[in-house]
Amino acid sequence: MTLASRTPASGPADGRIDVVVHLGFAVLMVASGVRYIMRHSPADNLWTVVLAGAVCALYAATAVLARRNHGPWMFALILAWAALVVVAPSFAWCSFAIFFLSRSAFRGVAAYLAGGATAAATAVGLFRLSEWTDVAMLLGPLAAGALLTLTYDKIERDAALQRRLFADVSQAQEQLAASERAAGRNAERERVSREIHDTVTQGLASSLLLLEAAQRSWPHTGAKEDVAKAASLLRRNLADTRSLVHELSAPGLESGPLLEALEHAARQYVELVRVQVTGEALPVPPEVRHTLIRVTQSAVANIKLHADAAHASVTLGYLPGAVTLDVFDDGRGFDPEAVPEPSAAGGYGLRAMRQRVEQLGGQLSVESSPGEGTIIAAQFPLPAAGVPGRVDGRP
Repeated sequence: MTLASRTPASGPADGRIDVVVHLGFAVLMVASGVRYIMRHSPADNLWTVVLAGAVCALYAATAVLARRNHGPWMFALILAWAALVVVAPSFAWCSFAIFFLSRSAFRGVAAYLAGGATAAATAVGLFRLSEWTDVAMLLGPLAAGALLTLTYDKIERDAALQRRLFADVSQAQEQLAASERAAGRNAERERVSREIHDTVTQGLASSLLLLEAAQRSWPHTGAKEDVAKAASLLRRNLADTRSLVHELSAPGLESGPLLEALEHAARQYVELVRVQVTGEALPVPPEVRHTLIRVTQSAVANIKLHADAAHASVTLGYLPGAVTLDVFDDGRGFDPEAVPEPSAAGGYGLRAMRQRVEQLGGQLSVESSPGEGTIIAAQFPLPAAGVPGRVDGRP
């Protein structure tokens, strides 16, 4: 096992550390060998040089092959190194590379024993060099070994903590991404649900009322008119359904003047509804325009289905920095606080309208009481002048 394989988050920097350690060992061995040969006779050089060559070969083998079976190679290297440094203390400087290699090859107690043996062999060699008189030569390598061990342990603990923190951050990011995907799916389901409710569901409900009325009055002339109206509504629903499949957008309503689009949306359900505009037209962003149309469709469809009203009106109002929509009817009214929760029987209309409006930073209010009619009012903030938008539906 190399230094890089033991270092957390191995990367180019770890590979450079390995290279520096190995090159340092090679340079120090060559320098120490030259120094030894120059200071000793050829008779003394032979076996020392042979032992130094063996140490170099074992070091190379350990550094290259340690990933597969580091124990025997490192054990042999430490024994050969101990013998070399005791016989020839000139090679003591190479102990730093031996120490780092032993710490990268072993873990736990074995790592401490290997590092301690390296420091002890160096201490004995230097102490012998001082002819057994300089205590500093004995204690210096031992103190240096202890200091290196503590430093190496601290680096390993910090690296392990960094790995754990990185793993925690990665897990948190994955969970956040999963939550965002789930939230996106839920938001899309809500959006599709509102689109279907405001178009297909409302249209089908109105068509059903017309067909039921026609069935009760058949074969009178009014019944045929109701059937024709129901057929027209169903055709619009079919167009809306096709549009939802492709774009989730109502055909004919997303272009042209906004007032005309609101008239078209409202008169799908109540033909005599009055649609008017107040104030000076301001730029209306596409998403606000779309929501104004959908709220109008849903509110007027509720008038058709539930209000039994004689009169209904839709008012588009422009205020400084805002646009408003008021849908009024003089029908039977209801208690807004007593509206049931959405269920298979219905009840999605007001909830869907409120969600649409609030998602764009707007406000929706409902004023009604039994027998007093109903006003549904929405207000949206508009961008400041100069911000790209559309005026009354025109690009």
